Amino acid sequence: MLPSTLFLVVGGLAVLVGAIVQSSIGFGVGVVATPVVALLFPDLMPGALLVAATVTPMFTLVREVRHADLGGLGWAFAGRLAGTPLGVWVVAVLSARGMGLAAGSLVLVALAVTVSSGSVPRNPATLAAAGVFAGLGGTATAIGGPPIALLYQRESGPRVRGTLAIFFTVGTLISLITLVAVHQMPGRQLVAGLALTPFVTAGFFAAGPLRRYLDGGRTRLAVLGLVAVSAAVLIVRNLI
Repeated sequence: MLPSTLFLVVGGLAVLVGAIVQSSIGFGVGVVATPVVALLFPDLMPGALLVAATVTPMFTLVREVRHADLGGLGWAFAGRLAGTPLGVWVVAVLSARGMGLAAGSLVLVALAVTVSSGSVPRNPATLAAAGVFAGLGGTATAIGGPPIALLYQRESGPRVRGTLAIFFTVGTLISLITLVAVHQMPGRQLVAGLALTPFVTAGFFAAGPLRRYLDGGRTRLAVLGLVAVSAAVLIVRNLI
């Protein structure tokens, strides 16, 4: 079944804006588009956005993969593999509202610790823990970027984007395959996600000016701001 015109217009615009943000900062498609799609088209979540969210990091990889922190990603992927089944379980049996509130609260706590301490140590333990929360949150709510982004907030823009691009490309595919394997990925969500990919592509190519602006020493502020927005989005959306 083809998605409605309303979904293509409203969902497509949300994904377009999210892709511009993600192509500039390193994450953002889920943060921007999830509240819109979840509110107006809940039957298409989380699959539609997971499908659409695989496109932007693939474009980013072509441009900036050489800047990625491959060593740190190994620990993050180990955590992601552990967190993804938890996310599938949440999708299948738990309240999406409760999960969203919990995820948003945890992100806010992590952000508060970061701001108060000035940094978050990046080591195997924190990378694996961030991977677990990214797998859980990304699979259940399509918002999985903040935990990893916090650990790389002080890196350059290309390093943040390159590292997150690899993490999102592989991690999102893991989530999609797992959802399909346990029959939690309806065909209508797959079709809707594919219909959004042209908007994601357009967003990547429109992001050039913003990407250059943030690379002038403004990446960390943008990362922290978007992490705060993502937490607020999760909490407010589920309270409403």
